[in-house]
Amino acid sequence: MNLATVSFAYLRARSLTTALNVLLLALGIATITLLLLATDQLEERMQRDARGIDLVVGAKGSPLQIILSAIYHLDVPTGNIPFVQAREIQQHRAVKKTIPLALGDSYRGFRVVGTVHDYVVHYGARAAVGRLWEKPMEVVLGAEVAARTGHTLGANFAGAHGLSEGGQEHETQPYTVVGVLAPSGTVLDRLVLTSVESVWVVHAEHHDIKDVTDIARQMSDDEKEYTALLIQYASPLAAAILPRYINNNSEMQAASPAFETARLFRIIGVGVDVLRGFALVLIFAAGLSVFIALYNALNERRYDLAVMRTLGARPAKLMALMLFEGLLLASLGAVLGLALGHALAQALGGVLKAAQQVEVTGWAWVNDELWLVALALAVGVIAALLPAWRAARTEIAATLARG
Repeated sequence: MNLATVSFAYLRARSLTTALNVLLLALGIATITLLLLATDQLEERMQRDARGIDLVVGAKGSPLQIILSAIYHLDVPTGNIPFVQAREIQQHRAVKKTIPLALGDSYRGFRVVGTVHDYVVHYGARAAVGRLWEKPMEVVLGAEVAARTGHTLGANFAGAHGLSEGGQEHETQPYTVVGVLAPSGTVLDRLVLTSVESVWVVHAEHHDIKDVTDIARQMSDDEKEYTALLIQYASPLAAAILPRYINNNSEMQAASPAFETARLFRIIGVGVDVLRGFALVLIFAAGLSVFIALYNALNERRYDLAVMRTLGARPAKLMALMLFEGLLLASLGAVLGLALGHALAQALGGVLKAAQQVEVTGWAWVNDELWLVALALAVGVIAALLPAWRAARTEIAATLARG
């Protein structure tokens, strides 16, 4: 007697019940798979973008908003910071390196970031085509920006005021593309990079700028502003000294990427836990449904099982038959659930990409998915245990007599 053949024949004969059991389990597995893929990739991407940045300095406001706007470029800045005070922080003995950022404009929803070449070096990026900017109004496009806009070397475009589409364009100060970065898997892929002076030029319309290449000298220090500073500490002791010094002695605010991202994931984690709990309820419901289906099937198949016993099937064989059916249902649910979860993750990635946000892909694997498969198989075995035990104890004579 072939267990697989008998089990498949029985499940196929009750296709509607089989499909319902598999679907319930698959929905639970798919939900948890989607959560695992999304949270793992988002957390890894956010850690990668924040790596090597010990402190972010911005205008007074929400520390989390400072981090989201300056590192991940997912929020609006809290304001600008005075150039003079920023320079004082850059020269502080507790600071090893600083990367200034000047924000305020965008192009087709992609943010224009005024910065220095160290910003590109920090993320290990390089120019795939052309070169980095050398003078004001030259820009380098991130890989995704270039792919979405179709711009190549020599293209000209005007930035728009604000950090989302629909802002007023600075038509009198167009940018020129001089380079395109190779894909780096970091936030740089979604940015338009240029010099800080470029941002000053675009927003200094009330000045009589005679030579944009010399904008820094034509503006006084009091007129210059940054949006944020990305800082690396000179020593571990700086973590205790510098944030307090900045917060107490300037108009600026210091925010720790490590602390704020951890707080962000705690906030997100509440919703994730709720969804995970809902998925576990679905898996439990699927296990209960499998148990009911197998238990009812046992009553319907008592005569068939008794006949199998008379043909030489041992009790252990009947027990294995019921357990195999439970495992088969669980395996089908697990495979379908994993496939559906990855498909949903890929669809979510498409939505995020269209919104120019952090990408998620379904073409990834999380080791915890193995535990999901184990959980599904365990549910199938547990649901089949009682029906399997009762099948093994089938009384041949009494069952055949009842017909």
